[in-house]
Amino acid sequence: MNRIDRLLGIVTFLQSKKYVPAERIAEKFKISIRTVYRDVRALCEQGIPVSFEQQKGYFIVQGYFLPPVSFSSEEANALLLMEGLVNSFADKSIKTHYSNLLNKVRTVLRSSQKEKMEILDNKIKLQLPPCVINDFEYLTPLQNAITARTIVELDYKNTKEEVSKRQVEPIGLIFYAFNWHLVAWCHMRNDYRDFKVSRILKVTSRGWPFKKTDHIELNDYMKLLPVNY
Repeated sequence: MNRIDRLLGIVTFLQSKKYVPAERIAEKFKISIRTVYRDVRALCEQGIPVSFEQQKGYFIVQGYFLPPVSFSSEEANALLLMEGLVNSFADKSIKTHYSNLLNKVRTVLRSSQKEKMEILDNKIKLQLPPCVINDFEYLTPLQNAITARTIVELDYKNTKEEVSKRQVEPIGLIFYAFNWHLVAWCHMRNDYRDFKVSRILKVTSRGWPFKKTDHIELNDYMKLLPVNY
């Protein structure tokens, strides 16, 4: 990777995170810490407002945006390959967002890249069992609740076909056993519960903040699951 590409890559990397330590930049771009310092100084000299906060790392000053000017053919092809996985493993809401994203990518491609992408589009197929089909639209609102740390109300049908209303605090989504599962603190049970997303009948976003402040880390919860990761 030449230096110009690396500098653009660093800007994009900084824009994707709130704070990025110099060590993370060095690791991602396979450069020394000293080179990170030089690159950041070069970005500042070009008018890009990179700042630093002790104990946290570098960040782009709020309000600055560098729009992407181009995609390489390999990057566009990678997104196209992922479309098959999204259509197979995600739900309707995520499929819609991904399709919109891919259309935005296509608008900035050169004509030759678009032609190659159309050819490749018909050359990638993914065959999966019917049990993977996710005919629901809950992943997007659940993602929003996880990041906003807000309570949602679920209409949920259990394995006995019994329907109940649950107010829950979502802490994460896990895909295992060919299904999406919502891990959340259930106010009714006063404990963590694993809700199979395909059994959710309705999601209502209440917007109320979490009541519990010391939730378990999702990685720790995953260790309790009866599956081998």
